[in-house]
Amino acid sequence: MSKNWTQEQLAELSNMTASYIGQLERGEKDVRISTLEKIARALDMSVNELFSDEREAFLQEKKWVWESLMLLLKHNEQKQHQAFRILRELLEPSDPKQD
Repeated sequence: MSKNWTQEQLAELSNMTASYIGQLERGEKDVRISTLEKIARALDMSVNELFSDEREAFLQEKKWVWESLMLLLKHNEQKQHQAFRILRELLEPSDPKQD
């Protein structure tokens, strides 16, 4: 959809039929990894990217969550773990009965 292609255009570029592409879109056919690879190649993306857009879009809608992730990614793994431990302690404090 992001490329504004018809099923026919995608089918041609991925060496499949438009009816098969339609069946995949409607969930009428199970998709094989090799088919996903052909579709991804036609769209000039990875198979992983085919599935990541919805989650990424959801996170970007939650601006503070997205900005938090971007902030974490600016730091090394040690700092990321430290931030995670602090966040976990704030949101899920340990049960004093367990200590």
